[in-house]
Amino acid sequence: MPTDVENWKSEVYGNEIREHLMAFAEQGWESIPEDEHDAWFERFKWWGLYHQRNGQESYFMMRIGTPNGVLKPGQTEVVAEIADEYARGPETNPEFGDGYVDWTTRQSIQLHWIKLEDVPEIFEKLEANGLSTQQACGDSWRNIVGNPMAGKAPEFVDAWPVIKELNETFKGNEDHANLPRKWKVSVTGSPDGSGQGDINDLALEPASKEIDGEEVRGFNVRVGGGLSRNEPRLARDIDVFVRPENAADVAGGISALFREHGDREDRYNARIKFLVDEWGTDKLRRVLQEDFVDFELESAGEDIRDQYTYNAGGEEHGDLIGVHEQRDGNYYVGLNVLVGRMGADDTLELADLANEYGSGEVRISQRQNVMITDVPEDDLDDLLDEPLLEDYSPDPHPFMRGSVACTGTEFCSLSIVETKNRQVRYARWLKENVELPEGVEDFHIHLSGCTASCAQPQIADISLRGMKTRKDGEPVEALDIGLGGGLGENPQFAQWVGQRVPADEVPGAIENLLATFEDNREGSETFREFIARHDEEELEAFIEPEETSYEDPYMHNTKMTWYPYAEDDDMDASPAPTDGEGNSIDATPADD
Repeated sequence: MPTDVENWKSEVYGNEIREHLMAFAEQGWESIPEDEHDAWFERFKWWGLYHQRNGQESYFMMRIGTPNGVLKPGQTEVVAEIADEYARGPETNPEFGDGYVDWTTRQSIQLHWIKLEDVPEIFEKLEANGLSTQQACGDSWRNIVGNPMAGKAPEFVDAWPVIKELNETFKGNEDHANLPRKWKVSVTGSPDGSGQGDINDLALEPASKEIDGEEVRGFNVRVGGGLSRNEPRLARDIDVFVRPENAADVAGGISALFREHGDREDRYNARIKFLVDEWGTDKLRRVLQEDFVDFELESAGEDIRDQYTYNAGGEEHGDLIGVHEQRDGNYYVGLNVLVGRMGADDTLELADLANEYGSGEVRISQRQNVMITDVPEDDLDDLLDEPLLEDYSPDPHPFMRGSVACTGTEFCSLSIVETKNRQVRYARWLKENVELPEGVEDFHIHLSGCTASCAQPQIADISLRGMKTRKDGEPVEALDIGLGGGLGENPQFAQWVGQRVPADEVPGAIENLLATFEDNREGSETFREFIARHDEEELEAFIEPEETSYEDPYMHNTKMTWYPYAEDDDMDASPAPTDGEGNSIDATPADD
């Protein structure tokens, strides 16, 4: 039996939602029938709008899709101007002020406190400058991700033309507009693995194959990766090599296969990772060949995963922060944006610097950071001396550059704990109070407000996941602690070994854990290697929560915090809304 969401989608979905959205915007918030809120809020996601959580009625988060994180000249200014004019709420964030831009883990942009009545004007401004919210959310093709410097940095195979073709082919395509669930695609041409293909529904990863005596460069295909809930999967090899010119046909075939065979009766099981679990890769490849592709699929080529360094635990940062040479001889400068949040004024200054020193183009990474591109070598020193780079450093401390956080309870209906404000405070305290062991220059701490995994915690050195507990008899926010996750040549998910640690004791737990690592480290082994050679019981013993000089003002997720909420909050209640049939609705505004 189809879920409520599927029934709502069968009535109105895809491009046709826009007409209704504009009518509601013209008539005002009150024109949405109260008994139809759930249905319309679910549909609005297709056009990039999530209603914010209880107590923030009539306000929306807006997501803007930027394929592969590319903001063309002039677009960053537009984003900053919209944030300044429209993304201001009734309260001021104590860490970030008001009117800000969130760069996401899927190379998109999120704005908060958007009023429905302002949507038509915002859409007009965006679309006049080549930007769109179309399919930024919803059960369809999401923003395509990859190495943000595709087309400019050294690559094994040029990914940017493929990314552009996929975006142009499948955004707004009615045949692929209504899938069983979200559809996340990664296309990577560089050998460093920075496209994070392992955790996507569909991954095209660089490979070569000898065909008719000649080396052909293209992509191997993996299917069924993902992190959400408690069911992480690494994308699996389906033994297919695709040439760049055939990428859209194969990707469309797999998307259509998912459309026809994905589960529409249980949204929890509707991701393609569960279909791969059920069918296996051999059946998936066979059905793809027989029913969805009209040419002979080629077997997988030789991949280059042994060259992967991205979040691999070694000495190479892999996050593209810093000064790097492009293949045309110019440079790009990657700037660290702590937890991905930048004020509107700073975003406008970023655009000005991109115009002054580069081509005006800005790019967004999956680490929530930004890059200024096309900077001549002679202008590098002047750019690096700009005041903005004091706050958004190209050479940040490891605790700053490794911090990632999702939206959290500030706006998200699913989140259990405060995230961005807290992770900023964690990073600052750790920087001032904790010394990393010698040689450790790359260290990742990802904080996700719930099990939806929008902050990608399972692939961090230290993974933090929102929970609730009681301390001294009072309800408080807490975090589960996971260890040793990462991608790279041998990807692995974090092991969750610390349960429901009160949030104010987590920095002490991290300090103690790093001291244990330093005392018991063998030679120059990485943190990942250290974690990997210990069993679960030993790892559990490493987690020693402790109160320190760190003070956390966000220990309760509603009444004791600064932002407006419904008055009937209950710390014991589940934060996750359902569709009326017990199925969790994917209502989070974060970019999971």
